[in-house]
Amino acid sequence: MNLVLKIFLSMSFSGALLILALLWGKQFFKNKASRQWQYYIWLVVILRLLLPFGPETSFMGKTCQAIEQTITQAAPSFEMQNPFHTRENVLNPTVSLTPESGNSSSPAEESATAHPFQDILSLLFHQAWLIWLVVALGMLIRKITIYQSFIRYINVGLVPVSDIRILDKLSIIAEQECIKKPVELCINPLVSSPLLIGFFHPCIVLPGMDISEKDFQYIVLHELTHYKRRDIFYKWLVQVAVCLHWFNPLVHLMSREITNACELACDEAVLAKIGYNNAQNYGKTLLDAMAAVGKYQENPGVATLSENKQLLKERLDAIMNFKKKSKLTGLLMSALTLCMIFIAAFIGVYPVTAASGQMLEDPQALKINEKTTLPAQEEINTHYETYSTQAEQFYEKGSLPLFASIFPKLDETTQKTWLEQFYADSDIPFFSVAVNGLSTSSSLFTYFAEKAYVDEEIAFFSTLTDCMAETELERWLDRALEDENWSFQSMLFDKLKGENEYYNELEKKHENAQKAEYQAIGVTMDGKNYYYHEQLVNIFLDIRINNSYYTLNMNPAGTVNIKVIRDANDKITGVAYMTEAEVTELLKDMNDPDDKEM
Repeated sequence: MNLVLKIFLSMSFSGALLILALLWGKQFFKNKASRQWQYYIWLVVILRLLLPFGPETSFMGKTCQAIEQTITQAAPSFEMQNPFHTRENVLNPTVSLTPESGNSSSPAEESATAHPFQDILSLLFHQAWLIWLVVALGMLIRKITIYQSFIRYINVGLVPVSDIRILDKLSIIAEQECIKKPVELCINPLVSSPLLIGFFHPCIVLPGMDISEKDFQYIVLHELTHYKRRDIFYKWLVQVAVCLHWFNPLVHLMSREITNACELACDEAVLAKIGYNNAQNYGKTLLDAMAAVGKYQENPGVATLSENKQLLKERLDAIMNFKKKSKLTGLLMSALTLCMIFIAAFIGVYPVTAASGQMLEDPQALKINEKTTLPAQEEINTHYETYSTQAEQFYEKGSLPLFASIFPKLDETTQKTWLEQFYADSDIPFFSVAVNGLSTSSSLFTYFAEKAYVDEEIAFFSTLTDCMAETELERWLDRALEDENWSFQSMLFDKLKGENEYYNELEKKHENAQKAEYQAIGVTMDGKNYYYHEQLVNIFLDIRINNSYYTLNMNPAGTVNIKVIRDANDKITGVAYMTEAEVTELLKDMNDPDDKEM
């Protein structure tokens, strides 16, 4: 699993534990702690959900490592019991590269299709981080789009207030709140409740001006309190957390709790300024504003006076029962805040520093960080011996996926021994997965490429080319051209198919040279049709040395069946008619169900 996704899953689980703790504790401190504290304490959870940092040793770190270890230990037994991973079920395909027919395939491709179901599950597992990221970005873009649409809706019919007397009242209240930045005041009959918009250029929007002076004061004070506390930024911070942790239902529940706490905290702040004696009047203002609500949905980019009718009763109860908290309560809440911060740190996240040296897609890789002392040589040898034993077990069980997972952990000497064994046994599937597990800087690539080229083992060489850079492929093609090695030339040309004009031209020359060889023995070509002494050929067969490469063309309209004769040096010596027995055997091999599966 991708390291980034592991970190975010641990962050989400840590945050979920904190959310549950606050929801459980709410019943105890709901009427004891201030609404301000109940609102801002959620910032501890938000930071835990957004910051991938924590102590090197934490509850979540130990838990994640224990889970990984359990999965790693359980995986081998599961794979060994899986009937699909038996030696008998491992395919050992033969390689045929036929440029004319276009049916060429590499051993790596054939082995990759051996277990399609397992491959699909493995792909989904390792690409889960991509699904998470796409959904997160999609949700964030959708929220931003909705916000922009809402702002465009608000801006339709927006009329700035030009009455100097009203603007002076607004300025006085803003000055009392120590707000130095100019705040606009506008009217828009499309809105149903007073609201505040604008991240950097605040604007209070009113449905109309037919309100009393007292209501105007309370409304403006409420919205300026939202602006002073940066509640809009707070709301968007929560939305970012919701998008990143969209799979966690507790995060969505936390978002609703914060929205409610925001209004309750704002009401508390307003009442602290206007005094308890005005609580009833403030509640009436709230009711009047709530009466018209319903023309639009809540939006995280704005702050309104009354946006949630379900919260109305709780807000009115809080207003009527408002009283300042004692200093002792404040001290207790401060201590509780420190306790929450300590708990958040103790829970922690997936250890980033420990995983910094880990391969992103290999949960079994050794984790080494700057504070970890390197193991002694004996311990390293013990690791290699363990890996070698596991590799032997996986090979005996015929499990390609498990062998592929353990092969990169072997030392280079052991890797070479395994590759030599696969090469000698003509075990293409295991050779393929082993080659793909080599380090990019391994000298074994060059060693076995040279060996396969000299031995004319084009199947093994083709597997190695899958891991070669274009420059390396071009070097080998130049060598094959120099040696006039037609089989390797054709295979390498196929690997280098693209926009390279130079090699495209060489391929044409290669094809022309091949045609010239055929013409010398009386075989001519017209498109895809072969002719032998002007007779249309039904079956044309040209098998290269060691059966490593062949050209096969069939035309039912043809009247003769021929095969090209080559010597031990792969040079054409003549042509012969195929016997009925040879034709029958060829057609039988082509119709074999096992061949169809390859």
